[in-house]
Amino acid sequence: MSMQIKSDSPLPGLPIPEPICSDVPGTWAYDTMKRRVNEEILQRTYEDNKKEWESPKFQSILKRFLELREDIGSSGQLKMLDALPVDAPEDRVKEWNEWNQILQPYLDKRDTWLSAPWLVTEFFVYRKLIEVIGYWDESSAGYKYDPFAKQKQAGLESSVGSAEPMLGKIPNLPKTSEGIELAASIALWGNKMDLSIWPADAADASVDIFTTILASASDNLLHDDFDALAGYCGKLRENGGGHIDVIVDNAGFELITDLALAQHLVESGIASCVTFQLKSHPTFVSDALEKDLRGHIDYYKNLDSKKFPNAHKAGVKWRELLDTGKWKFNEHNFWVQAFPMWEMTEPLRTEMKERCDLAFVKGDANYRRLLGDCMWDLAAPFDEVVGNYFPTPICALRTLKAEIGVGMDRKQIERAKQLDSSWMVNGRFGVVHFAMGAKE
Repeated sequence: MSMQIKSDSPLPGLPIPEPICSDVPGTWAYDTMKRRVNEEILQRTYEDNKKEWESPKFQSILKRFLELREDIGSSGQLKMLDALPVDAPEDRVKEWNEWNQILQPYLDKRDTWLSAPWLVTEFFVYRKLIEVIGYWDESSAGYKYDPFAKQKQAGLESSVGSAEPMLGKIPNLPKTSEGIELAASIALWGNKMDLSIWPADAADASVDIFTTILASASDNLLHDDFDALAGYCGKLRENGGGHIDVIVDNAGFELITDLALAQHLVESGIASCVTFQLKSHPTFVSDALEKDLRGHIDYYKNLDSKKFPNAHKAGVKWRELLDTGKWKFNEHNFWVQAFPMWEMTEPLRTEMKERCDLAFVKGDANYRRLLGDCMWDLAAPFDEVVGNYFPTPICALRTLKAEIGVGMDRKQIERAKQLDSSWMVNGRFGVVHFAMGAKE
């Protein structure tokens, strides 16, 4: 995907390949845009909101929602966002212009939901859903209505039992390279690990229990930069702690593991402040907004201290970190737009470059944007692709859920292929990448 880039904007250090499109049968991208989005994701969204949407109040929203499903289901031609009212606030006009800037090259070519780049179309599904709902329209029944709230709440409530033993251990992690590796490993594998297998006294057990539990998962790392990450974090600690960002992915248990990582970063002295970079509107079903993160903290804080003592204590601690300014939030439209990360808006790039000492980038969709959702050689060095342009030192924690990647060892790739034919899309395998970025 291409758009106007300022001549001084840093780019990947290797020639940029073609983006992944969704018009090749048999690929994950094709199955996503041809079937999964409409038949699974939007169908589940309808079922979760059926009671509200079939009421007279939501009649027009339901009509537009069904029209959107029909358009996507028939692989219709992409269309511009609806025009804004003449009195729309400046921030909405800016966001509208940015999205239409993304879309314009594909509108000019009369691309469809399948033929345009996958990054564009998949992100655009959720932007169109927000438009259908009237999420930013104060006169709409759907003003600030989150169609994924029920799914996220269910994920939050189901997270507690698994998180309880883990959260008892986090405060006792050593202030060493082993501590940050374990905390980051939990954040990496959190949504794949069944922590219910942990012994009831795990909070009081040695670090060896952590190591044992994570060992099988670490066998599925296709690239491991934990040593480089730990070395850099050690320098931050020696210098009194840095400003660290967590570019968040999913709510629910995965977000709880992100909070656990952020807690360790502060308590170990690696971070003096952690900023959570969050989505500005509901997207990708489970992606976290500021209200989700605040809701997770309050939910854990209010848990029964006798039934879930570790989770309750964690919630109290997280609220303290928030209230004392050691944790901060930033919702930004860039995190929900289909720009490659190298097209980061200049104000955000400058702000991060000047303030942030390390960014943890979580999840598959964020990782795809780091690569521009392009068809890179799987063994292309992460440092040359991402480290060449990203404005800060960066650690990407990603379990593979799309047919894209860089920086993987070729022998590990072959091993993964032999072990699992769906190795690139089912989250079984992961990568930990670290690069110093273009900060200097």
